[in-house]
Amino acid sequence: MTDQPASADFRSGFASIVGRPNAGKSTLINALVGQKIAIASDRPQTTRHTIRGVVNRPGAQLILVDTPGLHRPRTLLGERLNAQVREAFSEVDLVACCLPSNQRLGPGDRYLVEQLAGLKPRPQLVALATKTDLVSEDRLRQHLLGVERLGHDLELAWDHIVPVSALTGFQVDLLADLLVGLLPSGPAYYPDGQLTDEPTETLVAELIREAALELVDDELPHSIAVEIDEMGPRAGRPPQSPLLDIYASLVVERDSQKPIVIGQGGQRLKQIGSTARRQIARLLGTPVYLNLQVRVLKRWQTDAKLLRRLGF
Repeated sequence: MTDQPASADFRSGFASIVGRPNAGKSTLINALVGQKIAIASDRPQTTRHTIRGVVNRPGAQLILVDTPGLHRPRTLLGERLNAQVREAFSEVDLVACCLPSNQRLGPGDRYLVEQLAGLKPRPQLVALATKTDLVSEDRLRQHLLGVERLGHDLELAWDHIVPVSALTGFQVDLLADLLVGLLPSGPAYYPDGQLTDEPTETLVAELIREAALELVDDELPHSIAVEIDEMGPRAGRPPQSPLLDIYASLVVERDSQKPIVIGQGGQRLKQIGSTARRQIARLLGTPVYLNLQVRVLKRWQTDAKLLRRLGF
């Protein structure tokens, strides 16, 4: 990331997109950026890394910071994910809080808004009623009133409350314009056309994990991580016919989880690999050979050394 000189009327800055797990943060960031840079799933705690997405507009650059869902942690991994969120709070110009309109405002939302209310110095705060495509107009109206009441109860005055749907595109452009308008004057931090600063290996690992999340049993996703063991262009291929070789491991915590990921006759692992390979090829614009293995690292979510090894 390098600062690019900008004219006096150029706006730039960072916006943290927060919410409890499965609030629609990553899907919204992908919609705002215009390309998939963050994995999205219905499974809670899908996002595990802080990912930056860049929105370039004439005269402005908005850097969106996707964070893990803020929650009450039960493991060392959970504590470290929450620490990522709180670190992001201290580095941004504004915070956009996702409060899904298809779910009632509950203790998790209250806990999150309490954290925002206590921020010092206070950034600009925008409440986002996400997933509006899943509710009726009356239900959305009641939800927006509830969001306003929640802020009032916690002595937090939202700067804006915006209903939005990343799936249908409802008010996505309006939201981008609103967030850009809240930014201070500043330089362009990224070259025009760059959409993320995430390392390619991390993006690849996340796409593999996304494919796994969609194909394994409900309780297993929390135990899955991905390691890229080796990645690089295959030697000897002609320039007009490149092939990217990727060797990766799906990491689980217990021996009993390994056959669940592999599936009968290896079918589930093959499905994960096939889905991930298509997504990676689309992202990188090159054909991909993907070799997946399943590895057991016992209790990795609570082992500090293993968490460091896995990038947490």
